[in-house]
Order: sequence, then C-alpha cells, then structure tokens
Amino acid sequence: MTSEDAGRATLSTTIGRFGRSVGAKLFILIFSSLLVALGILGFLNITLHRQHLESAALDAAERTSDVMKRSTAYHMMRNDRSAIDAIIRMQGEEPGIHHIRIFNREGQISFSTKEGEVGSQVDKSAEACTGCHAGPVPLVALERPERFRTYRAADERVIRVINPINNSPTCSRAECHAHPAGQNVLGVLDAGISLAKADAMLATSTWQMALYSVAAMLVIAMLSGLFVFWIVERPVKEMRAGTERLAAGDLGHLIPVRSGDELGELAVSFNEMSHELRDARGELEEWAKTLEARVKAKSTELQRAHEQMIQAEKLASLGKLAAIVAHEINNPLSGILTYSRLMRKWIDRGDDLAGKSDEMRESLALIESESRRCGDIVKNLLMFARAVPMNVQKVDVNAVLNQCVRLVHHKLELSGIALGLNFDETLPEIDGDPAQLEQLFLIFVMNAIDAMPHDGVLRLVTKQEVGTDEVTVIVEDNGVGIPEAVRARLFEPFVTTKEQKSGIGLGLAIARRVVERHAGTIEVKSEVGRGTSFIVTLPIETRAYAEALAEVREGGTS
Repeated sequence: MTSEDAGRATLSTTIGRFGRSVGAKLFILIFSSLLVALGILGFLNITLHRQHLESAALDAAERTSDVMKRSTAYHMMRNDRSAIDAIIRMQGEEPGIHHIRIFNREGQISFSTKEGEVGSQVDKSAEACTGCHAGPVPLVALERPERFRTYRAADERVIRVINPINNSPTCSRAECHAHPAGQNVLGVLDAGISLAKADAMLATSTWQMALYSVAAMLVIAMLSGLFVFWIVERPVKEMRAGTERLAAGDLGHLIPVRSGDELGELAVSFNEMSHELRDARGELEEWAKTLEARVKAKSTELQRAHEQMIQAEKLASLGKLAAIVAHEINNPLSGILTYSRLMRKWIDRGDDLAGKSDEMRESLALIESESRRCGDIVKNLLMFARAVPMNVQKVDVNAVLNQCVRLVHHKLELSGIALGLNFDETLPEIDGDPAQLEQLFLIFVMNAIDAMPHDGVLRLVTKQEVGTDEVTVIVEDNGVGIPEAVRARLFEPFVTTKEQKSGIGLGLAIARRVVERHAGTIEVKSEVGRGTSFIVTLPIETRAYAEALAEVREGGTS
C-alpha cells in the first residue's frame, strides 16, 4: 500500500469515526435545528416585508389616483381636453408611474399616457373590468380590495388602481357638457404604479437576510461546535481513552472530573470502578499465590467426601440387598422349620409314624419344595451378581426362539395358551451368546405364560427394520398387564407382579443385564387388563462390544 493510499484510509477512518461520535451527532442536530429555525424565520420576515412593501405601494397608488382625479376635476367640468391630457402626461412622467388612463362610461379610452391607446375600446370582460361588469347591471361602487390588481408587464410587476369618476351636481348642471343627474358613474381613472423599486428593495432585503442568516449560522455553528467539543466531545474522548487504558491493563487509571453534570458523575463512577478493579486484581493476585495449596486441600477434601459417599452408598445398597434376600429366604425357611418341628414332635411323642405316612410325605414334600425355592433364590442371586463370560458367536435368533418354544411347549398345552409365530425368515445372524440369549427370551416367555389365564395368546415376532443394522424381537401376551407404578421399577432386583410363592423378582433384572451386554435395548408396552409387549432390539454386529464388556466385568469381579 502506498503512502497516498494509507493517507486516504486514515482520512476515511477518521471521518467515519467522527460521523459516529456523540459530538458529531449533537452538532448535526443543533446545526439542523438552527438551519430550519433560521429558514422559517427568514421566510416569515421576507413575507412580512413583501406585504409591507405592497401595502405601501397600494397606498401610494391610491394617493396618486386620488391626486389625478382631483387635479383633472376642474378641467373636466370645463371640458378642457388639452389641459387634461397635459396633466395626465405630466403625471405619467413621474418616477414609478407605469400608465394613467381615463375611460368613459362606454369603456372607450379618452386619455392615456400610452401612445395609440386613445379612442380604443376596453374589453369589459377583462379581469380589471369584471369587478363592476360581472352582472347585467354595472356596479356603482367597489370595495377597496376589488379596485386593485397586480400583474406582470414586460420585466416588472405593476399594481393597477381603478378609481371611478362619479357624477356630481356640478357636472350635471354644467352648461358645457351636462350629464343626466341619474347617471352615477361618468368614467374610470385607471392608474398603474410600477413595483420594480419595491421588488428591487425586496430582493436586496432577501439577499441581506440570507447573508445575515448564513453569517449567524456560521457563528452559532462555530459556538455550538466549541460548546459540543468542550462539554461533550472532550469528556467522552477522555473516558474512551480511560477505558482503553483499563483494557490494556492499567487498572487504577483516573480521568479528570471537569463538571458536576451527568458526564461528571459518569467520570466519578469510572474512577470508582477503576479503583475497585485495581483492588480486585490485587485480591486475585493474592489468591493466585496461595491458589495451588487451596486447590490441593479442597481436592483432598472432595476426594475424601466422595469416597465416604461411595462407601455409604455401598453400605446402603448392601443393607437393602441383605434385607430383601433375608425377607425372600425367611418365608421358605419358616415353612421348613415349622414342618420339621412338627415331625420332631411326632417322633418325641412316640406317635405311630406308619399311620401318619401320608402327612409325613406331604410335610417332606413341602420341606423339599421350600428348600428348592431357597436354592433357586441363591442361584438366581449368584447369576445376577456374577459376570458370566460371554461366548460370542454368530446366532440365529429364530432358532433360539424355536428352542424356547420347544422348552415351554408342554406348559403351553397345559395352560391352554395359543402360540402365534411371525418370524422373518431373511433375518440375519447376530453376534451374541446363544445360551444367554436363550435365557433372555425364556424369561420373557415364562413371564408371559404366568401372566395369562387359560385360552390366552402368546405371540413371538422377529423382524429387521428397513435401513437399520438391528433385529427386533417382540414377546407379546394378552394377560393381566403391568400397573404403571410397577413399570417404573420393573427391571430392578426383587420386583415382581407374581404371587409371593411363584417368583422372586430377579428374572427381568437378569434379562436387562443380558441385553446390556449385547448392546441392545428393551422397551415395555403394557395396559392393565389388555396385556404386555416386551420389545428387544439387538444390533447385528456386537462382538467387539460384548468382548470388551466381558473383560471389564470379569476384571471387576475377579
């Protein structure tokens, strides 16, 4: 960039900054207001001056017409036309006289200062004559405004005065050219006064007014500029420079307080803010010196609190689990204890055991059933808590579901439950553990069978949505449904909707664990009295995820 281009850029930046400044806007506002005010004042002054000049010209024209009328009255009574003509021509040579004419009653020009007009006829329909001759009968007298007309002749304006020559008794009794007494108007004196001098004075006054207005505007603009610079621009620049110093890091910088107005109060507030920023920076610097030690101490304290919270959560979870397990195992143990005491009582009393063989067999069956129930609780609890390694391989989901159907086929027949299968035969194989997937689907199928009365319908559906890399398995029943309050906790351990002796509430918790290990999702749709649908979505490729999850689980439980 050349020096000339740099100079232009600097000038453009300066002008743009000036145009955006408060001082420039205030100056433009004052100057514009002043321009409008002086323009209106000058216009009103020129208008009033024109009206005064025209009023003076009207008065002068009226006086001239009256003087001419009185000057020629004597010679008119004597019918001395040469004297009348001489008077008219002499008056017509006076400065400012444009023309003087005398019309008779018929509109014929009898006398005129204009050569060639004498004897010519005036058009009564002309603008100057319509005031009297607008109607069928000419008017005898005119109001003062109707007697004046202003028009432009050649290069000047002319004000025209119509002064009627009325019939007087001296005229009607004169022997020379007596007029009838009933004739009111004998003729008209038409005098034209030039407004050239008045217009010249008005033009001069206009130029003088414009010149004085411009001079006044320049002076006031200069004073306004000085006022704006001194009162507004300078304090604003100082404040802007102060903010730039603060932004550059010069905290504590002060600007001068030059007045007690709003700008002065703003300067005081700026100085107070600068002091506070300096003090705040000092505090921050002091904090920075000891920050590392404080952070370390707080981190240690937070770590200790976090560990205590984790320990408390572990103890709470352990206590809750222990309470649930104790409650679940206590019921079958109570039954076992009751029947074992009963049988011991029979033995201690020496009862005939052979006669009570049926009762003893029934009691032993109950003890066996309750013992097996305790074993199932412990086995399911271990299965839930222990991370069994995954045997990831390609799995045919349809084949796994068919295996589940074979396992529960007899139970379906005994329960009178109809089975509906809708398998997608083009379903791709997925990565997964076939044993765990069989356990997963068997849990859903058994829950569905337990939830349905006789003549229920169990539907198993497999499909793959178009454009996805997932397979979907739906297990649907028309059983009793799941209450909404239970659905929120359905996959938590020991939550069940079955009767107390028919389930311990770990099946769905195990199912969720299996789905999570296969990177899938479970969705439950249920309506009380209408049935329940479990929708399981499993990705096709899960080998890497499942193996990594198995390693993490095994490492965490080893």
